[in-house]
Amino acid sequence: MSKKIIIKRKGPYIVTGALPLTEKIITPSGRGYVYREGRPLKQAGTYALCRCGRSKNAPFCDGTHAYVGFVGAETASKTPYLERAAVLEGPALDLLDDDRCAFARFCHRDRGDAWQLTMSSDDPLNQREAIRAAADCPAGRLTAATKSGDLLEPEDAPAAAVLQDPEKNVSAGIFVQGYVPIESADGTVYEPRSRVVLCRCGRSENKPFCDASHVTAAYKDHWE
Repeated sequence: MSKKIIIKRKGPYIVTGALPLTEKIITPSGRGYVYREGRPLKQAGTYALCRCGRSKNAPFCDGTHAYVGFVGAETASKTPYLERAAVLEGPALDLLDDDRCAFARFCHRDRGDAWQLTMSSDDPLNQREAIRAAADCPAGRLTAATKSGDLLEPEDAPAAAVLQDPEKNVSAGIFVQGYVPIESADGTVYEPRSRVVLCRCGRSENKPFCDASHVTAAYKDHWE
């Protein structure tokens, strides 16, 4: 079975194809951020990830969505990224930005943020840092591009990671890498991207994608 994420109407994400699942912890490092590996998670050929934010077995679905009235209607645009993204033109590098922010903060580096670094990309070190700042954005909001228009996307193997953000005292979204197809509840497929973050707190206004609502909702993936 191929690797795919299927969104169930009023229900969870069904993940197929033995997509590897890990937990990653967003960790400050200098003025930027890195991932630390979290707890080991159960691996399976097919598994269901909670989308309502209320499972007592997070990140996995335990059926709670059926009892809490979860709707989870998808609201995100299916317009292709290149048609949605604005372009910031730097001297040696451009930066595409579609404004889908999961508040992971990897766009910050020791020498500045992705936008500042792009605007000073005539410095080779800043150019390298700008590319890294864009590529490390798990939401796929930012993409560095050469002046000839080539997109500088990371080439990661398909995988999913449950994100934790102890600095903000919250649990974050589901980081999906490697152009994994995401099938809408209506059967259509979102544009495969090198990286996206899916909402798992149930509060995003841009479902299925994370819009950082987990922060304002103080979401934690356990319920007491």
